[in-house]
Amino acid sequence: MANTEPTKITSIFPKRRQDMWRWDGWGYKDSQLAYRNGTVTFVGDRYPLAGRLDNFRDWVFDMFKIHPSQTNEAATLPTEFPEPKRNEEFLAALKDYGIDFSEDGMDRIMRSHGQTLQDVQNMRVHNFKRLPDVVVWPACHEQVVRLVKLAEDHDIVLIPVGGNTSVSLASTTPQIYDRTIAVLDMTQMNRMLWISKENMTACFEVGVIGQDIERELNKHGYTLGHEPDSHEFSSLGGWIATRASGMKKNRYGNIEDIVKRIKMVTTKGVLEKQFTAPRYSIGPDFDHVMFGSEGTLGVITEAVVQIRRVPDVRHYESLVFPNFESGVRCLREVAEKRLQPTSIRLIDNIQFKCATLLDPAGGVFTGVKEFFKEFYLSKLCGFDIDRIAAATVMFEGDAESVAIHEKQIFAIAKKHGAIRGGEKNGKKGYQLTFVVAYIRDFCWDLNIVGESFETAVPWDKCLTLYNNVRACLKRELAKRGIQYYAISGRVTQSYDLGCCVYFYLLFKHLDDPAMSLKMFMEIEDAARDEILACGGTLSHHHGVGKLRSKWYPAVVSQVGVGLYRAVKQELDPNNIFAAGNLLGENQNVSKL
Repeated sequence: MANTEPTKITSIFPKRRQDMWRWDGWGYKDSQLAYRNGTVTFVGDRYPLAGRLDNFRDWVFDMFKIHPSQTNEAATLPTEFPEPKRNEEFLAALKDYGIDFSEDGMDRIMRSHGQTLQDVQNMRVHNFKRLPDVVVWPACHEQVVRLVKLAEDHDIVLIPVGGNTSVSLASTTPQIYDRTIAVLDMTQMNRMLWISKENMTACFEVGVIGQDIERELNKHGYTLGHEPDSHEFSSLGGWIATRASGMKKNRYGNIEDIVKRIKMVTTKGVLEKQFTAPRYSIGPDFDHVMFGSEGTLGVITEAVVQIRRVPDVRHYESLVFPNFESGVRCLREVAEKRLQPTSIRLIDNIQFKCATLLDPAGGVFTGVKEFFKEFYLSKLCGFDIDRIAAATVMFEGDAESVAIHEKQIFAIAKKHGAIRGGEKNGKKGYQLTFVVAYIRDFCWDLNIVGESFETAVPWDKCLTLYNNVRACLKRELAKRGIQYYAISGRVTQSYDLGCCVYFYLLFKHLDDPAMSLKMFMEIEDAARDEILACGGTLSHHHGVGKLRSKWYPAVVSQVGVGLYRAVKQELDPNNIFAAGNLLGENQNVSKL
């Protein structure tokens, strides 16, 4: 029996985001890495990272030859903003319909960008290439229908946004100057419309934020289980629009597995299946036109999702391997035997060492290093501290099944030379995922470029891709005379066919942020070419956006581009949804 009473969720996202979130970087205003009292400290108590990070301070100095006390001055809050391009008739209609909106400069800035390093730098130097002209807060599906009709009538560009956590420039305002741009902030559309415990499904408005979904479902004893790195700030609609993946996808699936029905408002009407069923055979699945559409075809308003009971047991573990290669082989065997735990993520040696620097108690894998030195290195000669890799593991289920599953995973890991690193290390390693972006921003304060990019690749090409991309990065750095850098990688999701591989690049070269950023963009482009040459995908879960749009035709084929254009022409012939994603902003300069 379904509970059909809509439940309004108190969102963590206030309308005035700037009161709680950083305007010039990632996350909460009350949480950051900072240099204080002679060392680096993590300010705030939201994350399991507190105390003096002396090891991290010393590593920054040794690796990049800069002391963490030499941070740049904090960016100044802007007080002057580009004048909005006003459409008086559109604004008057919003008032008539009772739809909330704002032309405040900070409201516009907060929704004008995502979370790439380019976005962050543009905010810090007040390089507002284009701000939206108005921020609109629809309250329900019916208001979105009205908004789309108004946009058609008045030639308004509509850009739907959720948490603005994109790292593909997808939510960065397109540079369109001859039309009014309205950003639709969907985060106030966050009700749970109904929940069916019998079918284990629920329907949400898609502005709801990840942590709010979990909190609401947990009240009923359920979980969604979708936990991307941006889980605290990203929205259900953003996940659908980018075909997102989470850290616990092995148990709960990727977003396309979790979502069972989507409602999207287009200029031609509402696109939605007229049923919810476990499976169907009715020709092409138009839900998959909406998955990954990145705001270019319409406004996603509601979604039916599969929910699961909150597991009785959640247990963290960690595994330490003699090298990255043995870790990859272990993950491959686990996948082949269909034994993936809820989450299993492998980090290489550089990340292993960095992780030990972010625990004031002595390292995420506390005690393991000394254990290796005294026992493995001296007696068995099996491990080299400069080659060690590690995996964080999460098991979920009932106590009996978790115990059996752990034994199976540990047996496979042992075959590949691994030892257990302990529950505490597994939990901390998993939770550190949520502070990576804060570290990126702290590094940028020191003019250290720090950024990541990802891909998916078949198993037989995983190590080749990993090695070739790292070699490519080293060549590109050398070309530019960059001596101080760190390159690392990890395997974050695994499948029968292959896995997702992340790369992290940090370097310090100049005290000119603009030039450093330009260098990084050139280096990342070269790395992306290498990824594609090695059989990797353009993206596993970050999407295309504007950042990777130049490769889109090559990876989907010209026939694929033609098919996308045909769908765009049918659903949005006047290019109201001119986000500029997938095919680039050139499609937005004039109507298709």
